[in-house]
Amino acid sequence: MGTVVNRGLTIKAGQCHVHRCYMHLLLSRIEKGEIDPSFVVTHRMKLDEAPAAYDMFLHKRDHCEKVILQAA
Repeated sequence: MGTVVNRGLTIKAGQCHVHRCYMHLLLSRIEKGEIDPSFVVTHRMKLDEAPAAYDMFLHKRDHCEKVILQAA
C-alpha cells in the first residue's frame, strides 16, 4: 500500500451485474451455438458427489476449475 500512496495511484473496484446485463444475452448465444462454454468444465460428477466436488474445487485438487453436477 505504501507504493500505491507514494505514487498517487487510485484503485477502483466494482462488481459486474451479470444477471441484469449479460445473463440473457449469453444464454441466448450459447443456445444458438455461437458460444461454447464447455472448455471451462474440468470435471463432471454425480449430484450425490456434490460435497466432494465442492471440496475438490475449493482446494483446487486435480486442477479443478468448473464442475458440472449431473442428476443421474
